[in-house]
Amino acid sequence: MTGLVVAMDGPSGSGKSSASRGVARALGLRYLDTGAMYRAVTWWMLQHGVEPADPAAIAARAADPVLDVGTDPDGPTIAVGGVDVAGPIRGPEVTGAVSAVSAVPEVRARLVAAQRAVIGSGDIVVEGRDIGTVVAPGAQVKVYLTASAEARAHRRTAELNGGAAGTTVEAQRAAMARRDALDSTRKADPLVRADDAVELDTTALTLDEVIAEILRLVKERT
Repeated sequence: MTGLVVAMDGPSGSGKSSASRGVARALGLRYLDTGAMYRAVTWWMLQHGVEPADPAAIAARAADPVLDVGTDPDGPTIAVGGVDVAGPIRGPEVTGAVSAVSAVPEVRARLVAAQRAVIGSGDIVVEGRDIGTVVAPGAQVKVYLTASAEARAHRRTAELNGGAAGTTVEAQRAAMARRDALDSTRKADPLVRADDAVELDTTALTLDEVIAEILRLVKERT
């Protein structure tokens, strides 16, 4: 790893995606959304009739989905078997199943290897839930974003309703609490803050303020 790697971890609604893309743009780096990769595999499993609650069935087909990931922060792409799935992977069916699919060790092993291949020699901002602890433990800059449950639920609701999903803050708060519990307690690569990560609470910060703080950290550490 010769180039800069910025590892951005944290739960849903903490602002990882917007902040990561903003930092990548500001620094002229590539951008990788690892969560989209897990969602893409989940979409593929659902399309092929694999039950998310059956870890053995998921493990048996973990190597089958062929993913193609774009790293342009201005237009990141994700395709499975040549099919653009950027829209479908954000739907409620995938969202409800992704924690179960991503908890399967065979899925995680395959995608961690793929993510490390994309990272390569660096010059990239990588967002996810196990970047600083598993995917890129040698990253020069590690940030763990958090926010209050209320702020996270409001952000995700606004994001989804922007796509006419028609969800509510209460529904999102419950869904996010469930996913956080599953992701934080799974045996394989759980959602935790790396010991050397800087924790940044984004509850009262604007996106520009979050990006500015991360850029300050990058300058400080490099």
